[in-house]
Amino acid sequence: MELSARLQLLADWVPSGARIADVGTDHAYLPVWLLLHGRVVSAIACDLREGPLERARQTGYTYGVDLDLRLGNGLDVAAPEEVDTIVIAGMGGENIAAILERAPWTADGRHTLLLQPMSRAEDLRRFLMDHGYAIRREALVWDRGTIYPVMEAVKGEMKLSLGQLYGGAALLQDPLGGQYIIEKIIRLQGAVAGLNRSGNREKGDGLRNIITALLSLREEWRYAQSR
Repeated sequence: MELSARLQLLADWVPSGARIADVGTDHAYLPVWLLLHGRVVSAIACDLREGPLERARQTGYTYGVDLDLRLGNGLDVAAPEEVDTIVIAGMGGENIAAILERAPWTADGRHTLLLQPMSRAEDLRRFLMDHGYAIRREALVWDRGTIYPVMEAVKGEMKLSLGQLYGGAALLQDPLGGQYIIEKIIRLQGAVAGLNRSGNREKGDGLRNIITALLSLREEWRYAQSR
C-alpha cells in the first residue's frame, strides 16, 4: 500500500504505539497503512457521511484490516481516553478549527494533533493560537502540484506574527517555504486588485498589510536558508 506524499508525511509523524483517531477518514488509507505497518495500537476512522465510511470499510477489507469505523460529526464519536493522537486532514482550515472547537479536551495536554489543512491554513493557525495550543512543528509537502502545510500541535501557548499566521508558524528552515510564501502573496495581490476595482479599498488595505508581513517573512526565510 502506497500513500500520497501528503498522507505519508502525516504517517511519518504518528508516534510508534499511538492510539489514533483519523477524522474525515474517507478511504481510510492512513489508518490502514499504520495498522499494516504495526505503527499504532489502535485506530478509529471517523467520518460524517456513510459513503466515505463504506469506502473505508472496503479499504480495510482489501488489505485484511478490521477497522473501527464510526459515523458522526468530527470527534463527537471518539472519547478522550480512547486516543492520544488525532489526525485531521484533507479539509479546510476553518473546518478543522470547528472540529477542535467542539472538542476542547484535545487541549488537555494528553493529546497530539496532526493537522493538514487543504486551504485557509491561516484560520487554523489563528484558532490554535487563541485556544491554548502551540504548533510544535510545521512542514510543507509537495503533492500533485500543490504545496500543503502539515502541523503538529499540542497544549501550549504561542504568539504568531501576521506573517506567520499566513506564511507558516515554523517554516524558515523548510526548503519549500519561499515558494509557499510567494504563492500566498500572489493570491493576495489578485484579491487586492479585485477589491480596488470594486471600490472596497479599506479591505484592500488590510490585505496589503498581510502582503507586507509576508514579504518580511520571506526575507527572514532567505536569510535562514543562507546560513
